[in-house]
Amino acid sequence: MKKSDASQGQSASEQISKQIAELGGWRAETLSRMRKLIKDADPDVVEELKWMGTPVWSHGGIICTGETYKKAVKLTFIKGASLKDPARLFNSSLDGNARRAIDIHEGEEVDASAFKALIRQAVALNSAGKSKASKSSKPSKKAKS
Repeated sequence: MKKSDASQGQSASEQISKQIAELGGWRAETLSRMRKLIKDADPDVVEELKWMGTPVWSHGGIICTGETYKKAVKLTFIKGASLKDPARLFNSSLDGNARRAIDIHEGEEVDASAFKALIRQAVALNSAGKSKASKSSKPSKKAKS
């Protein structure tokens, strides 16, 4: 998806909605459905556009990105390798040390409850990382001279 010049002044959520509408077809339906599941799983999710207009969902850090290709909608979880995936939704980018992805092809359905569980885990992982980082990044109590 490309970021249009007309998107100036629109929120990221509005721009994502516009991109989905312009995309049309099964890919738009799929990305829209997955977006709704993300928002259902985490009502506090933040929608952003990064990397040449790629939709990104964040909460305490990036949860996942949503990319569309000719034959797939790809949802990439930045810290996917650290998430438990008992329903085996991850089917792409399995070799990396950090990320995992779900490629959804035309006509495929994703288990909604398993997907929402992944979203919630990713949020929890981001939150756990933030609390550890804030504890270790507290300034020392050394006196200034």
